[in-house]
Amino acid sequence: MNRLGSTLVMRLVFLFLALFLASLTPLAAGAGGHGAHDTHSLPMALDAYHEQEVARAAELGVAHEDLGVIEILKVRAAEDPINVIATVLFFLAILHTFAAGPIMKMAHKAEHAHDEAVQRDLRIYHQGKHPVSFKATALHFLGEIEAIFGIWLIPLLLSITVIHGWHATTLYIDTRNYTEPLFVVVIMAIAASRPVVAIAESALSAIASVGKKTPAAWWLSILIIAPLLGSFITEPAAMTIAALLLGHQFYHYNPTPTFKYATLGLLFVNVSVGGTLTHFAAPPVLMVASKWEWNMPFMFTNFGWRAVLGILIATAVYFVIFRKNFADLKAKADEENSGRSAEKEEPAPKWIIAVHLSFLAWTVFTLHHPALFMGGFLVFIAFTIATDHHQYAISLKGPILVGFFLAGLVTHGGLQGWWIAPVLSSLGETMLFLGATTLTAFNDNAAITFLASQVPAFDHHTAPDVARAVALQYAVVAGAVTGGGLTVIANAPNPAGQSILSKYFDGGVSPLKLLLAALFPTLVMVVVYMWLPQLF
Repeated sequence: MNRLGSTLVMRLVFLFLALFLASLTPLAAGAGGHGAHDTHSLPMALDAYHEQEVARAAELGVAHEDLGVIEILKVRAAEDPINVIATVLFFLAILHTFAAGPIMKMAHKAEHAHDEAVQRDLRIYHQGKHPVSFKATALHFLGEIEAIFGIWLIPLLLSITVIHGWHATTLYIDTRNYTEPLFVVVIMAIAASRPVVAIAESALSAIASVGKKTPAAWWLSILIIAPLLGSFITEPAAMTIAALLLGHQFYHYNPTPTFKYATLGLLFVNVSVGGTLTHFAAPPVLMVASKWEWNMPFMFTNFGWRAVLGILIATAVYFVIFRKNFADLKAKADEENSGRSAEKEEPAPKWIIAVHLSFLAWTVFTLHHPALFMGGFLVFIAFTIATDHHQYAISLKGPILVGFFLAGLVTHGGLQGWWIAPVLSSLGETMLFLGATTLTAFNDNAAITFLASQVPAFDHHTAPDVARAVALQYAVVAGAVTGGGLTVIANAPNPAGQSILSKYFDGGVSPLKLLLAALFPTLVMVVVYMWLPQLF
């Protein structure tokens, strides 16, 4: 596993660096009108389909406003074949994620068979090196869930090149925004450092001490407090800290598989809604806060208190359902603690903790400026080297794989607006909420809200019915955060949590079991956001 994983990481490092350079590249084409007509621009602007849609409406003898969603999609599919190709490849990638577990089992089986063959025939050794199984390595790569969307970029980019040319392909990549994947890589690495985890564990320990620091007390404090911290330190940082602490204080004691999945699903949902107390921490809120003029009082009044209520209800219900399991976990914890040495790990000095928290704050403060937080990250690495005796070894494998996953999702998601936007604009308030919740399971929720912000019906400045526009704004964002725990691709922090906790699940995390585990807390959030009286 380690041998295959290290090879994979080295390859992904180069791609990650390439994506970083691409994100800093000035948009030479199309930025100021220069070069915009030299090649086909992807994705096509939504208003570029207007003439074709008007013509189709005339053929059918209806007004353009009455043209159905199906007809709109037919027009757009015919206008550019890459639309259909990109969407088909995107959904094949989603199906691939459901097959990742079985593929990984096949990889382990192939590697085991290869090792047995090597032991039987020592002549296979070549120049003292252990031969590598190409089949096992290829299957391992295909089963690495964080690599799946990157794998499916290969046929996507080839299709764009064949249909529109190489220049269109490079222009599309250059115009993607990879700031979020880069930010998640950096924030994961910093949040997972020993001083940050130690101070977070100390703070939550004070709360868990009310319940005598039993696994149940830790479980409650982590799943309630850590997601709400996401409103201030950003959701990816909150997810990283929560996942690490759950690993130490809960998963470490090997709960039942059902309890494992229930906790993971609850964590994903709680983190998704827990970042809505403010307007700068949750990715789907960030996409629209500036354009729709949402501030912190607005967020807490309309979203925040509902998030707190939903988190408390869902966590309390799961606590009651699995209360008998906590007795077994407490027995395991007591047995392990009784056998531990009285010696404790020497804590990091307070000044080192303060410096780490400063790096964390700097990264959050500059989250829209990759050159600044990447520069700060390089200084952070230098600092950890200088204080190595107070640090854990920084592991970049997980953060880089998560960043690669999100970069692939950004690239695929950028070509899905042709069908998502008309679907969203055709729905009423209630159906929009449910539609956004469902669509989020198959696309990053930040992409859903971003596309909604481009639809004229959602703009309260230009829409003829301002009250309806405001209601639609609430519905699409509430739906997006509500469905953010259903799958690993639904919310940007989810891959970070899965990367940290997947080692506790035999064969990796099953997407179907995660969906089922997250279903009840998601339904709680549906009730909280959809049926509680609105304040505006």
